[in-house]
Amino acid sequence: MNEPRPNYITPAGYGVLKAEYDQLLREERPKLLDVIAWAAGNGDRSENGDYIYGRKRLREIDRRLGFLAKRMKAARVVDPAAQVERGRAWFGAIVTVADEDDRHRTVELVGDDETDAGAGRIGWNSPMARALRGAAIGDLRTVQLPAGPKEYEVIAISYP
Repeated sequence: MNEPRPNYITPAGYGVLKAEYDQLLREERPKLLDVIAWAAGNGDRSENGDYIYGRKRLREIDRRLGFLAKRMKAARVVDPAAQVERGRAWFGAIVTVADEDDRHRTVELVGDDETDAGAGRIGWNSPMARALRGAAIGDLRTVQLPAGPKEYEVIAISYP
């Protein structure tokens, strides 16, 4: 059977996944089971809103728990601070690039479960991150965007 591809993630990102998993499993799911049991004791289940909603929500929680468990199992926790080769853009790097119009943009290469485009955190498998992998300061990299290819120059690379 094929192993899932590695899910690179920072220690902080793994902590967020684990915290959500634990909260759903230890807090939300048991409370919901109590509500479902109470609602089931109230008689006719076909028109019992608490029972119907509770069962639906329980299925959602169980699906999310399965997803989180799968992602954590495939996780490869990588601490960017331990990166030895700091002259190139690897996982966890904070990279500043400039486009043809000299507009600067700073992005952090993080795990796909940690992305937050508004905060400049882009997933390791995104087109921009794939283009920047292994780049050094001064390198020109072409990113394939929906609007067409765009070239960026790497201006700075740092690690936390």
